[in-house]
Amino acid sequence: MKISVRYFASVREALGRSGETVETSARDLAALRDELAARGGAYAQSLARGKAVRVALDQVMSEESALLREGGEVAFFPPVTGG
Repeated sequence: MKISVRYFASVREALGRSGETVETSARDLAALRDELAARGGAYAQSLARGKAVRVALDQVMSEESALLREGGEVAFFPPVTGG
């Protein structure tokens, strides 16, 4: 299925792109994250397990168990702190 993936803040800076359209066989957000991290390089560094990364599906904060759908939008970004 094709989905839109967007990257924000330090994830965007590390990858050098704000987004892309991805053809994936991932069923859920966790599998998509693992699939992207398996690309290696900056993807592995930014999206690896153990890295603090938040994820949204169709502009709603989601657990990584959320199921993907054709044409969906996924966003990855680091946790935000305020002061």
